[in-house]
Amino acid sequence: MKSFLRVMKALSDPNRVRVLKLLEDQELCVCNIQEILGLAQSTVSRHMKVLEDAGLVERRRQGTWIMYKLVSSHGSEYGAAMLSHLGCWLEEDATLKEMRLKRDLLLSKETTKRCRPVDSSILKHHEDKKHQ
Repeated sequence: MKSFLRVMKALSDPNRVRVLKLLEDQELCVCNIQEILGLAQSTVSRHMKVLEDAGLVERRRQGTWIMYKLVSSHGSEYGAAMLSHLGCWLEEDATLKEMRLKRDLLLSKETTKRCRPVDSSILKHHEDKKHQ
């Protein structure tokens, strides 16, 4: 029962679901997630701890950065089931589409240095085009 409730608690927050959807395609560091979601580092770290405790994400250290990705082997049958379903859910969600675009823009600007803040002029250009 505890494992089930841990997974359900992790999925009860919209930002944690957004993080899981962003991690479907690739791993991200905390500062990338922070930039994409527009949340404080401490808030993102708290969310990541809940997701990790539920067995939905795993982390690794890369230099000074902590990189997160979806778990590769599921310790929880509930986590495995929810992640497999989540892969097909919310694909048409406008907020998630915008966050994926923001993630892709952010990561395309990173060349030799990880975790550089996104160039706000690129995001402004995207926002301007979106409202035309």
